[in-house]
Amino acid sequence: MTAILPSTAGRELSKPPRDGISNLRFSNHSDHLLVSSWDKSVRLYDAGSDALLGEFMHGGAVLDCCFHDDTSGFSASADHTVRRYVFSSGKEDILGRHEAPVRCVEYSYAAGQVISGSWDKTLKCWDPRGASGQDRTLVGTYPQPERVYSLSLVGNRLVVATAGRHVNVYDLRNMSQPEQRRESSLKYQTRCVHGYPNGTGYALSSVEGRVAMEFFDLSEANQAKKYAFKCHRKSEAGRDIVYPVNAIAFHPIYGTFATGGCDGYVNVWDGNNKKRLYQYSKYPTSISALSFSRDGRLLAVASSYTYEEGDIPHEPDAIFVRNVNEVEVKPKPKVYPTPS
Repeated sequence: MTAILPSTAGRELSKPPRDGISNLRFSNHSDHLLVSSWDKSVRLYDAGSDALLGEFMHGGAVLDCCFHDDTSGFSASADHTVRRYVFSSGKEDILGRHEAPVRCVEYSYAAGQVISGSWDKTLKCWDPRGASGQDRTLVGTYPQPERVYSLSLVGNRLVVATAGRHVNVYDLRNMSQPEQRRESSLKYQTRCVHGYPNGTGYALSSVEGRVAMEFFDLSEANQAKKYAFKCHRKSEAGRDIVYPVNAIAFHPIYGTFATGGCDGYVNVWDGNNKKRLYQYSKYPTSISALSFSRDGRLLAVASSYTYEEGDIPHEPDAIFVRNVNEVEVKPKPKVYPTPS
């Protein structure tokens, strides 16, 4: 049996967004936490001291955000813009635009570029060092088979998940065409994709309570390692109730990973040994986003209704920051029978 932690949900941050939380991310340099929301804001918190350090407002809902450095970042907005903002100076500018809402944004430290994915069925790469203005910052536009739903970047490898269950894998050093064109091994719509920290593959979750573990190496031996598993489900009166898996976050030290679902639960998994390590006690509503801090000591959890059951009364949107115990995330060694 997997243990269910008796501990509380973690410290709740004060001054949360006033509407749904689309994403949250820890900085690579500190315990700063960047949060994007449907209330048209991007907020920067110090998660350690529960301090709101700054806030920028947009013309539409903000669907994603990522850090550039500890006090600046980028955002993807429903107003079709990709923006840069510097919290230390209060300055912001528009890097460029798409033809439809921008769903995802990533920053590549390796390439020095911002990558955005939109419902206009394109990826765009931007050079934030260029002067402000689309014609001076746009590096390239790359058509996708469908609307972009999720992006993940590890090193130079970019994984793009779109509507229609398409998955394209790119090398950022040669964006002229995908390295691999794949189809999700899950039957239902993709909700989230996240690359393994070691760069060998990616985890992909769907609206139908499943996660697929995939590998880039197309050799028969490596493809034999791939598998999928059911999660974020419950049985009631003999019926299986299935919840979307909205979020995946990998632990930076151990390579285990957490998933968050519309059932309000966060589970921690050991993908190599195909085991669930922990389930945290239930959160007030759907889990919309998850992020481990750079050292894996903290886990930020967005408890935020994702409207999977329509516009019904729901718990307030909240951000919880919990201290992570090693026992929750460290793979358990395999126990081999003692030879007789």
